[in-house]
Amino acid sequence: MNDMTPITTKLKDWETDQEVRWCPGCGDYAILKAVQRTMPEIGARPENTVFVSGIGCSSRFPYYMETYGFHTIHGRAPAVATGVKLANPDLDVWIITGDGDALSIGGNHTMHLLRRNLNCQVLLFNNEIYGLTKGQYSPTSRVGTRSPSTPLGSVDRPANPCAFALGSGARFVARGIDVHKNLVSVLKAAYAHQGTAFCEIFQNCIVYNDDVFAPFTEKANAAGAQMWVEHGKPLVFAGGTKGLTLNTQALTLDVVDVVDGDVSALVVHDQTNRSLAHMLVEMPFGSHPMALGVLYDDPAPTFESAVIAQNAQASAGKMPDLQKLLSKGQTWQVEKEPHAL
Repeated sequence: MNDMTPITTKLKDWETDQEVRWCPGCGDYAILKAVQRTMPEIGARPENTVFVSGIGCSSRFPYYMETYGFHTIHGRAPAVATGVKLANPDLDVWIITGDGDALSIGGNHTMHLLRRNLNCQVLLFNNEIYGLTKGQYSPTSRVGTRSPSTPLGSVDRPANPCAFALGSGARFVARGIDVHKNLVSVLKAAYAHQGTAFCEIFQNCIVYNDDVFAPFTEKANAAGAQMWVEHGKPLVFAGGTKGLTLNTQALTLDVVDVVDGDVSALVVHDQTNRSLAHMLVEMPFGSHPMALGVLYDDPAPTFESAVIAQNAQASAGKMPDLQKLLSKGQTWQVEKEPHAL
């Protein structure tokens, strides 16, 4: 895991003097504040932290963190972040992206980042819309979404970010909500993971897709619609009155009532179980709750550690000699004078 050092900074140390330019009421404000609150608690240092973003509303993020940062091009944040981490593996690298940036033009880059397992944190802000370019439907927009690019309603089946991450070989997958108090704990768990930590954050776009997540984020709906999982604890929700059991025939999770507090028949969350994580992210919302928190966490060797070890092996016992390198292979010397112009 990444080392947690003692708190040496305060919230103000992570805030810049830049004007935060998101729409009033945008969920991005809450995510920004959660990240800024997390930094001191994990013992991070501004001079050792880099935020890398692509294109989209979320990608303004590096301007608002008092750290190093790159605002790159559409979908390519993983490529730049990989270069940063390989150049200086000691840096804490965070990737800020959106559902369109990461899963459309950047889908290929996101997939390879996850399978390589670079030691970094990926925060995917999912608002199910292209907000920066005025509300077109995105890869995560639901069937029937009306937008400037789908005036009759989208006919595309939406991508599931966490299912995509698991299918790409991610070793850490989590979900959070922009305004929820538990988001900081999710971010802490992501930082503690050694490898690529993928966090989907449900983020409300107040202008183009307002309240799309209200069925499980609104206070009146939260208790019965949110299930915050915890490693080693039964999968319960609705104040402990409902839970999940394993349907051994269909290999799916079924909702059951918890009678007299008896949870013996319920599935116990094991965050190292990839199959269970797949079932949790594939649960149909409505008949089932929205699974939130750390769904999967099973570390594996990181990409940069393998690259560093390979480079060390290749250079063992050798002395750097630029002239020898330049002279290697076919060489020749031009002895004739060039023609006069």
